[in-house]
Amino acid sequence: MRKLDIAVIGYGTAGQAAALLLAADGHRVQVFERAPALGPVGAGFLLQPTGLQVLWELGLLASALRHGRIVRRLYGETPCGRAVMDMRYADLSAALYGLGMQRGALFSLLAGALPATVPVHCGKRIVDIDSKAGRITDENGARHGSFDLVVAADGAASLSRVRTGGMRRDTPYPWGALWCLLPQADWPWPDELRQRYVAARKMIGLLPVGTRPGDDTPRLSFFWSLPASDFDAWRQQGLPAWLQEIESLWPQARPLLRDVDDGALLARAQYRDTVMHPWHRDRLVLIGDAAHAMSPQLGQGVNMALMDALALRDALRAETAIAGALARYQRGRAAHVRIYQFWSRWLTPLFQSDCDAIAMLRDLGLLPLGRLPGGRGHTWPHAAGAQRYPAWPVRAPAAGSGFPARTG
Repeated sequence: MRKLDIAVIGYGTAGQAAALLLAADGHRVQVFERAPALGPVGAGFLLQPTGLQVLWELGLLASALRHGRIVRRLYGETPCGRAVMDMRYADLSAALYGLGMQRGALFSLLAGALPATVPVHCGKRIVDIDSKAGRITDENGARHGSFDLVVAADGAASLSRVRTGGMRRDTPYPWGALWCLLPQADWPWPDELRQRYVAARKMIGLLPVGTRPGDDTPRLSFFWSLPASDFDAWRQQGLPAWLQEIESLWPQARPLLRDVDDGALLARAQYRDTVMHPWHRDRLVLIGDAAHAMSPQLGQGVNMALMDALALRDALRAETAIAGALARYQRGRAAHVRIYQFWSRWLTPLFQSDCDAIAMLRDLGLLPLGRLPGGRGHTWPHAAGAQRYPAWPVRAPAAGSGFPARTG
């Protein structure tokens, strides 16, 4: 395809990866970010083999491994120590692993790789898009463009997605989470995601996420599940009662919070279940959470964002017309996204709900189900983001790479 003038809306992971990949192919890219200053939002996440493949294609895998923390096991239990979930990457392949990372680390790596020739316009909240003309308008009334292609990567609360006319579902989840970064110190599980559950009403999680540029202290990403309607009440009740509750549920986790003396140190996150079809219209295309926001129960958000950006790059390489490229991009990603939307929607009540009966069934059945003949082969690839779909096959690792190579 000829070299295009491209606007990228949003500078989260999806927008960063898209800008980097498209600029590397010679397209003339500009980024429009609503925040007045650039920086990451969020604590940490788990990169799966699929996301690691994209970082390899970006030439950033080695840097990510230096900062991140390799995760080999996902384990969940009740406060009395009864195992509910126990999944190991080695059960799929000895070459597979996850990588816990701080959002600040990945943000810095992607930002540092962006060519200086790509302008990032901060404080530009885009409120209108003319998809036919390829023009965008910011909240101050300034118009930008025209562009050959507008890539909307403005997240779960996207203002752009309505312009495709493809809204099928856009529902906020009633549950969210509080999160922060904590020093790893002498945490005894430095290569495991650890969670504790009280029915489905309470969930504590700790994920090793390594270091970030400028901060060599290894850290854990901490999260506490909470109904979105209870955020304000949680802040008003103060920290002492909450910290005492954590002490009773998970004594080993309580010392990690010794320096958390203000509720403002914990940020809150809310989630949406968004289904779009199509993801594009005229010169506008959605990627990342703007196209398919979902519950974080399967931990696929960042991985999906990276995969979308690479799939869009590949589609533009393969087609001579923008319409054909956008159709190819959606076809290539739709099956993979659809299955994860389905599973995240139906798994969420098992971990975040007021239904004790569902939680009891989870506690009794989830671990034995995975141990049945063939059971782990069906459930674990979904959780690891490594399910073999035609759109994104995973095969044996390339020689010397230490992770699965992309095929096709």
